[in-house]
Amino acid sequence: MINVLPGVLVGVGTFLICADLLRIPSVKTSKSLITLSKRQKKKTGSLELWLRGLADWVAKHLRLNEYKRLQLESDLKTAEMNISPELHMANAIVKAGLIGLLAVPAWFIFPLVMPLVLMLAFTVYLKGFKGVSERIRAKREAIEYELPRLVFTIEKTLMHSRDVLTLLETYRGNAGSELKSELSVTVADMRSGNYEAALTRLEARVGSSRLSDVTRGLIGILRGDDTAVYWSTLAVKFADAQRQILKKKAMKAPAKVKRLSMVLLICFMAVYMVVIVTEILTNMGAMFG
Repeated sequence: MINVLPGVLVGVGTFLICADLLRIPSVKTSKSLITLSKRQKKKTGSLELWLRGLADWVAKHLRLNEYKRLQLESDLKTAEMNISPELHMANAIVKAGLIGLLAVPAWFIFPLVMPLVLMLAFTVYLKGFKGVSERIRAKREAIEYELPRLVFTIEKTLMHSRDVLTLLETYRGNAGSELKSELSVTVADMRSGNYEAALTRLEARVGSSRLSDVTRGLIGILRGDDTAVYWSTLAVKFADAQRQILKKKAMKAPAKVKRLSMVLLICFMAVYMVVIVTEILTNMGAMFG
């Protein structure tokens, strides 16, 4: 036993030295990597990975107009989609193309369905292509919905401070995710450069007329203008706009309730019909039995 112990120690020491030289990961690191890979597989299915690989191949062979490419690149950056314009186009083409291929068997099995399949493929392409615009619109609406609170905060803060950077940095902590992201970029931009230029770039990124009113007022504060009346007027204007948005949402609610009520009514009727049909069949079986 005593002679075996030095051999075991030498073997373990040799293994540890070789593992360090060859940079072999530890058991803990390996387990973490395996767990992470399993999570990634759960999040991204094999079909999605295959489609992504096909889209990458298509993107390499796409050639976009320079103006169109720059515009789409700007939209993707605004929508916080970290992909190239070619890859975005390729994703839409691949998904629509795979659905369009179903038109071939549809032609032999049931020709009347083929136009519907082609229309579905075209719809999927448009939806994929315009997905950036939809995300930008949703982001802009989320930011505009929060602007009344930002304007109210600015109006109250101006009574004791005109520090725009501190104001935006303080409000960022309580802002929504979309506005918080834009304010984080703007605050970093202001710290590293010109304040007015940073606010102008914020206005250009979001592309909202209401946010333009806010940035115009903030630039006026930086220039030393008396903007108290401007912010009070803007607060009233934005409050009215927010009330209109809430009214539109409230008007949409009854329609949704009616649809749900109709679905519930159909379900109740289906339950009663199943019971009635079952009873009729049972009685008929007893009569003829």
